[in-house]
Amino acid sequence: MIEDLLPDTVVAVEAHDLDDAGHSPLYPEEAALVERAVAKRRREFAVVRSCARRAMRKLGVAPQPVLPGERGAPRWPDGLVGSMTHCDGYCAAALARATDLASLGIDAEPDGPLPDGVLSAVSLPGEVERLRRLAGEHPGVHWERLLFSAKESVYKAWFPLTGQWLDFAEADIEISVDPDDDRRGTLHAALLVPGPVVGGRRLTHFRGHWTARRGLVATAITVPHA
Repeated sequence: MIEDLLPDTVVAVEAHDLDDAGHSPLYPEEAALVERAVAKRRREFAVVRSCARRAMRKLGVAPQPVLPGERGAPRWPDGLVGSMTHCDGYCAAALARATDLASLGIDAEPDGPLPDGVLSAVSLPGEVERLRRLAGEHPGVHWERLLFSAKESVYKAWFPLTGQWLDFAEADIEISVDPDDDRRGTLHAALLVPGPVVGGRRLTHFRGHWTARRGLVATAITVPHA
């Protein structure tokens, strides 16, 4: 599902069966990070890293621990960029060579309503108005959840390029629907603060794709070098 949202230069690996015994075990330094966590958290933590290591192998990179860095962002092997996501019953990792992409971010969420109060905390007035319009024209998707997922993907792509926090209100996201398939489309994220400098120019927006399948909404943002 995630790989359909990404260019061919990105390797994506996903898992729908989190109890599959085929997932690789954690490295000791990874296991130490979740030794006191509940079973569900430990399982998701392990499976998403197993996905990441499978992606490393596909890129010809020796599997290694994926440890959190600043603000919890994963530290990838030298020469790679990537992102991970997990939610109930689903984990995915996407990696690319740093020569092919400047950054990327992926996110998946259950295709259901956001908890009370979350939409107002993460959205701009213009985004809410566009969500109302989308809900009227295409009622089969929980658009507020999709917006939340897109905000997460934007942040995951932003942080490795800047090392700075990006507030939910600092990116204005427009969701477009594919005319041939109303369960997929594109994303345009206007950056409302100075963007990162990539390839000698300061970015003013990010672009990406979304889909709604199998009870999930998923989003992906990619940042090319030029």
